[in-house]
Amino acid sequence: MAVYNPAPPPAPYSGGRGPGPSLRLTHADRDQVAELLRTAYADGRLDEEEFDDRLGKAMTAKVQGDLEPLLVDLAVAPAQAPGMPANSAEPTREERLWAMGGHLSGYFTLAIGPLVVLLAKGGTSHYVRRQAFEAINYQLNFLIACVLLPVLAILVLPIIAFVFMFFGWLVLPLVAGLATALGANWRYPLTYRLIKDPKAPKTARPGACRQ
Repeated sequence: MAVYNPAPPPAPYSGGRGPGPSLRLTHADRDQVAELLRTAYADGRLDEEEFDDRLGKAMTAKVQGDLEPLLVDLAVAPAQAPGMPANSAEPTREERLWAMGGHLSGYFTLAIGPLVVLLAKGGTSHYVRRQAFEAINYQLNFLIACVLLPVLAILVLPIIAFVFMFFGWLVLPLVAGLATALGANWRYPLTYRLIKDPKAPKTARPGACRQ
């Protein structure tokens, strides 16, 4: 769930192997809907909370009727004919370099480097903006953990947790940099997103009312 690798648009969900909302699902059915949800998130039709919520429901769905509400408001486009270009363009080389720089700059500046990337390119590139917010939130999580560690040093569990977090801080920004260099839609695992993107598109959940 952390990394989305751009690929040709997935085939639209066909309702499984036949009619009937009570028909049991296969792993292929769940994977197909999960891929459609990832595409919708990458296109900006789902925000982070909606994507996490729907993906979790898709992975635990039992019958076709559980999957249909997850896609009803996404207006999934029909499959494209061979040779047609994808609807959502992959990030350009410049966008990938800026996103990679935002992640890797955290090693030297914590959240300041990604913030600079956000201010420099966040207004012109949705991809760079999304990745900059990911890097900022991850570095803020690590910074807060460093501040709280002396306070909680008398407890063993927080120290053990910090060791794992520090190891993750050494590895994950590098993985994020490599992923974004390939144009992937990276998301840090186990990260509380303190700062939300105010320009992130909002999509109403099925049955929700728009205000």
